[in-house]
Amino acid sequence: MKLSRALAVLIIASFAVLGRIQAVTLEVNEGNSTCIKAELSASFSITYNTSSSTTTVQVSLPDSATVDTGSSSCGTDGSSPWLVAVFGPGHALGLSFSTNGSLYSVANLTLQYNLSDTSFFPDANSSDVVTVVSASVGIWAPINTTYRCVSPTAFRVGEENVTFSDMRLEAYMPGNDLSPTESVCVADKASTTAPPTTTTAATTTTAPPVPTPPGSPERGSYSVNNSNGTVCLLAQMGLQFNISYVSKSQNKTVQDIVNLTPNMTSSSGSCEASRASLVLTQEQATTLSFTFTLNSTTNKYHLSGIVLFANWPDMTAPFSARNISLNYLRSTLGRSYMCNAEQTLIVEPTFSLNTFRLQVQPFGVTTSQFATAEECQMDQDQMLIPIIVGAALAGLVLIVLIAYLIGRKRSHAGYQTI
Repeated sequence: MKLSRALAVLIIASFAVLGRIQAVTLEVNEGNSTCIKAELSASFSITYNTSSSTTTVQVSLPDSATVDTGSSSCGTDGSSPWLVAVFGPGHALGLSFSTNGSLYSVANLTLQYNLSDTSFFPDANSSDVVTVVSASVGIWAPINTTYRCVSPTAFRVGEENVTFSDMRLEAYMPGNDLSPTESVCVADKASTTAPPTTTTAATTTTAPPVPTPPGSPERGSYSVNNSNGTVCLLAQMGLQFNISYVSKSQNKTVQDIVNLTPNMTSSSGSCEASRASLVLTQEQATTLSFTFTLNSTTNKYHLSGIVLFANWPDMTAPFSARNISLNYLRSTLGRSYMCNAEQTLIVEPTFSLNTFRLQVQPFGVTTSQFATAEECQMDQDQMLIPIIVGAALAGLVLIVLIAYLIGRKRSHAGYQTI
């Protein structure tokens, strides 16, 4: 038993060494075209139960890993593109991708491992095939650009850890080779930054400044054109991010409120029969996309999805948030949706979007002007409050006047001649 365990440990160690030395090249093809290509090294830290204790092993993606053509796909049938690499008896690493038209990202990272494989998991008290998934791992890049991250980068997937290194990756490829234009990860940028010059002068440690609330954002005007150049989506709104991220300067998670600046923001998107999108990009550091869905049976539309990618200077890693099952900004086809009051659209626990003086029309735009607006409940309530207050004041004045007249009549009656 001791000899077999020692042999298993030796096999695992040899896989780990091989995984670090040589990167694996993986491609997803459709016909003669390549849509996803990855060159990477990957290792997995997996904890499992034995009959007497809990053990953690390090497993590397071997150079014998191959693409599972049955599970991998370019996503041309409307599904998400998938890259699934398989190795050993029942182990797999999967990456699914999504795009908002200008950026692509790893939407889900999946790890599958087979506990009955005694070469990796000696003395495991289970023979289950375990699958763990993580969303929004922060791997993203502009379309037609290669994502590059040489530095080892760890991601939490369920209760396990996946570490990538020497990674070059591209999805939604226009050609068969990785793009020479690269989007470099934050870890690589930090490793190439020269260290600051040290001095012996005494320094005073000061607390980081408390951020000042930015106030109400400026209202921007955005539009999307269809293929023939006519406007198919209109939007006017002020936008404010309420976001939690790990701060470099403070070395902790902070909650920040940041306004989107309209004159530094470009808009793009697309319009289809029952789906429309608006993508706002600010200086290549922030991309915010909205997806609107139309129900052709009820002729009602709503905001169904919001995706945010942000790579701000104080972030330790790019931030991403995604929710495609929302139900905000509901209105009727042929009308616009308006809400002057401040609204908070919750996307994820770490990100919500505040809107100010919003008006949007994603469907049924016939001119470059908004159609008749359907107002949000908050605006209607705000209009109703002055009416109620005015009516209450008028009623109070009337009651006082009636009481005065009654009192005056009684006083005159007391002075009548007997």
